[in-house]
Amino acid sequence: MKTGPIVPATLGYTADGIPWSPHYQDIYHPKAGAQAQARHVFLCGNGLPERWQRRDRFVILETGFGLGHNFLATWQAWKDDAARCERLVFISIEQHPCTADDMRRAHAQPGGSTLAPQLIDAWPPLTHNLHSLSFEGGRVQLLLALGPALAWLPELVAQADACYLDGFAPARNPEMWEPRIYKALARMAAPGATLATWTAASSVRAGLQAAGFEVHKAQGSGGKRDITLARYAPAFTPRRAPSRLTMTPSERHAVIVGAGLAGCATAQALAVQGWSCTLLDRRPAPALETSGNPAGLFHGIVNAQDGTHARFNRAAALMAQRVVGQAIAAHGVRAGVSGLLRLDVADADTLHAVLSRLGLPGDYVQALTATQASALSGLPLRQAAWHYPGGGWAQPAGLCRAWLAQAAGQARFQGDTAVARLQRAGPRWQLLDPQDRVIEEAEVVILANAGDAQRLLAAHDWPLDALRGQVSWCRREQLPALPTPRMPIAGAGYLLPEFDGLVLFGATAQAGDPDASIRASDHSANLAQLERLLGHAPQIPLSALDGRTGWRCSAQDRLPLIGAVPDLQTGHGRHDQPRLVPRLPGLYVHTALGSRGLTWAALGAQALAACITGAPVPLESSLLDAIDPARFVSRAARRSPSAPPATPAAGHTPADD
Repeated sequence: MKTGPIVPATLGYTADGIPWSPHYQDIYHPKAGAQAQARHVFLCGNGLPERWQRRDRFVILETGFGLGHNFLATWQAWKDDAARCERLVFISIEQHPCTADDMRRAHAQPGGSTLAPQLIDAWPPLTHNLHSLSFEGGRVQLLLALGPALAWLPELVAQADACYLDGFAPARNPEMWEPRIYKALARMAAPGATLATWTAASSVRAGLQAAGFEVHKAQGSGGKRDITLARYAPAFTPRRAPSRLTMTPSERHAVIVGAGLAGCATAQALAVQGWSCTLLDRRPAPALETSGNPAGLFHGIVNAQDGTHARFNRAAALMAQRVVGQAIAAHGVRAGVSGLLRLDVADADTLHAVLSRLGLPGDYVQALTATQASALSGLPLRQAAWHYPGGGWAQPAGLCRAWLAQAAGQARFQGDTAVARLQRAGPRWQLLDPQDRVIEEAEVVILANAGDAQRLLAAHDWPLDALRGQVSWCRREQLPALPTPRMPIAGAGYLLPEFDGLVLFGATAQAGDPDASIRASDHSANLAQLERLLGHAPQIPLSALDGRTGWRCSAQDRLPLIGAVPDLQTGHGRHDQPRLVPRLPGLYVHTALGSRGLTWAALGAQALAACITGAPVPLESSLLDAIDPARFVSRAARRSPSAPPATPAAGHTPADD
């Protein structure tokens, strides 16, 4: 997906106080009021709240978020309905979102929604991303896609039960009413999905009919004589790609192997979707492998092309900021979300030029001179830096405990349990111990046990590395004069702010090294990294240092492996795209988080839980392909001279992608 700068809306007001767009020369809602239009056109027009009642999940897709009035009215109707669905997912696209300040001013007008302050408090940085905002303990989710609708609709992985076709008038904003929009809505429409829009333009009705919708007019409101309602009734339903298919298991239960960051995050994400799980770990308690390190970092990255790595890391870092902040507030996790500095060898002018070209907002990242970075950190630094205001640090074990607490009653931990192998028994997977006894069995199994996942999947030769890492720390009372930063500093190594009386820095990275001992040579290497980071040698004697070793499982393309496990025995069909590779039913991995477990775990878990349960995925399709375990199969297929031509398989259309 090609990204671009997000240009915020310029919000004006008419003489009557109605929000107005100078760019589109149109009002945001009729004089009768946004809430009245939302209730009459979009809620009643889609048969709501009756259609969502007593359902597990209901998904709404909207084109044109605007000021969020439709979302707020829908959320309020959900709260007011005693028979409401368990989970409401609202997906909305907005090319020109308002700033938080403009949102606050617009919703301060009399008669505004009482829910608006929660939306504004959660308002994200305006980056070209699919932002996942959670309300009502996760039971109401807003997936807000910032960017052009024509670019976003093919990227969304979801099935919508109702569509809100909104936006400025066709004459003012024709791009939002193109035939391609209607075809994309049809691709995402669930069987029997409905659609409503305030316009009765004949071109809109014709476009919807051509895309497979049955269309009729209904009485309008707020000065509109007619509105358009529709129901999806296609002549045929396109097949979905193998990686986009979901199971219908006999029970909503999964077994997760591994109770570190990946496993605990997945348990919490499944619990939000109404699933239970059993976590198996070879250690007696959660987070005793590499996730047992005293602390780690989370932050995004910037690159000049805004490619796959930058986009995925940005999405993950924005979610990590929200998740860690919630864990601090609700569970007292030892962590900080007050920013992070990442030093760069380039000068500040070069960094500013990159930011200017990408158009990334200052509440996501800023380019600082060495002087500015020094003032922010409280330490004399010699390099320019990226400042991530939402970055920070966290104690991995504390975060794991918070996730398991959030999944309380739906997640059971079983320690001191080594899984020797997997086997298929009918529709279920069996997990066996070293004596070949069945430990657990389930239709859905998730391997979140780092590099050990590949041992259990012996046929899969993924290019993974096990990197030994040693962190170092000293106690403040031993070196009371040692300066520490106000926020984490990363670059050639990292240094954390003091916490719990510890000053922590590191870390080494050695491939193929099985030594678990704490080595003085590695402490020396960490001190050398710290010297390069700070520009001077810190006065820390080796005798004052303690540390810990762990192994980070990392893929050679520096992205995680998250998704359904490929079926290597099925040779038919296309393999040149990851989503088209056949899958082993019910078997998934969440591994290869490398040194970015704190950044990646939450987004990876939520994307995986959505793929398993059929919920809308909080990650665009191209990024889902980028982390798909089948990507290596596809790369091999594309390199093979005998690879089949890249033409659609029988029953497959590009819309399935």
